[in-house]
Amino acid sequence: MATDPALRRLALGTLLAAFHGPTPPPWALDLLADGLAGHTLFGTNIGTFREVVATTTALRQARGDALIAIDEEGGDVTRLDHATGSQYPGNAALGAVDDPVLTARIYAAIGANLAAGGINLNFAPTVDVNTADENPIIGTRSFGADPQRVAAHAAAAVTGLQSTGVAACAKHFPGHGATVADSHLELPTVDVPVEVLRRRDLPPFAAAVAAGAQAVMTAHIRVPALTGDAPATFSRAALVDLLRGELGFTGVVVTDALEMKGATLAAGGVGPGAVRALAAGADLLCIGATVDAALVEQTADAVVTAVTDGRLPLARLEEAAARTAALAAWARPEPPGTFTEADLGYAVARRAVRVEGSLDGLAGPLVIRLHSGSTLVQERVPWGLGPHLDDGAELQIVAADTDVAALRALAGPRPIVVVGRRLHRFPATRALVDALAAAHPVTVVEMGWPSSWRPADARAFVITHGASHANARAAAELLGLVPNPAA
Repeated sequence: MATDPALRRLALGTLLAAFHGPTPPPWALDLLADGLAGHTLFGTNIGTFREVVATTTALRQARGDALIAIDEEGGDVTRLDHATGSQYPGNAALGAVDDPVLTARIYAAIGANLAAGGINLNFAPTVDVNTADENPIIGTRSFGADPQRVAAHAAAAVTGLQSTGVAACAKHFPGHGATVADSHLELPTVDVPVEVLRRRDLPPFAAAVAAGAQAVMTAHIRVPALTGDAPATFSRAALVDLLRGELGFTGVVVTDALEMKGATLAAGGVGPGAVRALAAGADLLCIGATVDAALVEQTADAVVTAVTDGRLPLARLEEAAARTAALAAWARPEPPGTFTEADLGYAVARRAVRVEGSLDGLAGPLVIRLHSGSTLVQERVPWGLGPHLDDGAELQIVAADTDVAALRALAGPRPIVVVGRRLHRFPATRALVDALAAAHPVTVVEMGWPSSWRPADARAFVITHGASHANARAAAELLGLVPNPAA
């Protein structure tokens, strides 16, 4: 049976696709002309800024009101600066400084950069309250562990970003901060009463909604008391009763990527996931990063079939497409004329650094970086102190394969600076740092979420609250490894 072209266009109008490389392939442009809502840009799409503008111009020539989305959170999650690391500290650093005015300025700066590049939807800010030190996916993407502090900065971030005409998308509803699993890889469960969500996780979303956030992104997490066996992305109780009914949100509900295991394990694939998300109340469906024309068509066909056989009401699809179109009409940023906040991120990053212990006697240290990998959302963005050192001399090691005596011999009389990210999460890393600090002068630089763990014998413990280029520069300056222009 031939697909109804009007239904196909409606279905496409709820989908955000993606493509590989800096140049949109013909299918990506053709689908936009057929009604596709837009595309999400990832690191593979980003070359020079001129190339970004060429990409977004080509997309908008295919569809003038295309949504061009990106994950540009600052800090550890950046696409525009994926080759070097972000010039802006992320949310954990902003929460540590705790100046909502500065948070608004940082997000306005990010928004101005996106507007200049032709991008009109930012999947930021992350407003999860990070209450689990072991959280593998949020961590420094969060403003902190206190709901009221996170709420204040959530509102500031939304206000700053949207002042540039770029739509904000608060995420990940109803709160991913208490999880100890990665929803890219499995379906996490947060087994608490809804009242705990209201007290702990929902205040930042309420603040973002009150600040006028144009979009809210769902989480592929299961909260049995609210969502039953399904993730929140497929739960009307979460998206309609709680988000729209209780919090009063009237904007666009965006799904996290439907290719993530947290969604596909529950739905059985991207197409079935799209149908379930729409039925639950989502409006704009992110397919993910690994997308081609066939997957987009299969997803649209699944939606059309569900409408045709009565599993998905036509009115629900029309409502979702209309909300998405209204978002595209709102998100029409004008490229900024003159922008003068280039050094702001580095200044804020300096204020976010915390030192426990003494930094005396750090002349000419051996700098080593402990391998910790990266999450899928972070992509492989450079981090550590090496890019800031004159000779780039940062030794990269794997804790389980490293001998303490060999490191001490390599250092000789020099002190050692150990740089890590989420050091507390890896037993081999903790063991190596503890053993090294017990036998040698060691300063530890933690660039991930600051847990309660500390190596007992370290001379100093430095917390940067993030691993962005700005965070690393601030640490290098504080340690005396590079000049501090603010000194």
